[in-house]
Amino acid sequence: MQKQQDKTLSKILAVVNQKGGVGKTTTCVNLAASLVANGCRVLLVDMDPQGNATMGSGVNKNALEVSNYQVLTAGLPPDQAIVKTSSGFDLLPGNSDLSAAEVELLALEGRELRLRRALQLCVTNYDYIVIDCPPSLNMLTVNALCGADGVLIPMQCEYYALEGLSALIDTVNQIQRTANPKLKIEGILRTMYDPRNSLTGEVSAQLTEYFGDRLYHTCIPRNVRLAEAPSFGLPALAYDKHSKGAIAYLALAGEITRRKVESAENADEHKVAQVS
Repeated sequence: MQKQQDKTLSKILAVVNQKGGVGKTTTCVNLAASLVANGCRVLLVDMDPQGNATMGSGVNKNALEVSNYQVLTAGLPPDQAIVKTSSGFDLLPGNSDLSAAEVELLALEGRELRLRRALQLCVTNYDYIVIDCPPSLNMLTVNALCGADGVLIPMQCEYYALEGLSALIDTVNQIQRTANPKLKIEGILRTMYDPRNSLTGEVSAQLTEYFGDRLYHTCIPRNVRLAEAPSFGLPALAYDKHSKGAIAYLALAGEITRRKVESAENADEHKVAQVS
């Protein structure tokens, strides 16, 4: 797998949904660990003042001397704040200081590009950078969208989830037009998936019709182990590698890496066709 990754550029994914409780942080931590298991070099960036991705990665958010706050507001090089995790991925941690950063960024020049500029200093060290965003479309989320290549949207298959999705897509399109032309929706991930629920099937059908191949084949099931793992500061893969949740995120990581390689190969073919 590592040989495949070496031939492609780094991919920066912002995991975004302004609705809380849809599994953003669970997805970030478990996807990071699963990508590592697939042989990738991964950085997880915590942009949420709650610091749940930091704690879920086994790092005490309350004991941090430096964090993403200094990176965003003071221009601290990210490698001075990045920490190693026991699960093999690197972490740019965050905590409640990010609440102050959201306010302070408003007074800074190029405020929406602070994360992008920071990640440019370390992007070549990683195959994937995964950004955990807060459950709101604020300046921290805007920074993530301006710094990302793609948007991964985790969502439950319920009516109100679809209702909020249109507002998020509008925001992504606006960022694409004004600040980050390369930004695109990488994929829609169905989380807390229960195939026994009739609404789940109806919403899945609507998502398939609207998003087509941007809807990941992988679905993340409701799983007790996924819910338990964060309290131990571990991804599900380390907590219980045989659990349905851990297996599902491994499948998602495989799907994402395959898409990345296929995209690179298609781009190469397009270049060859242009030359010939």
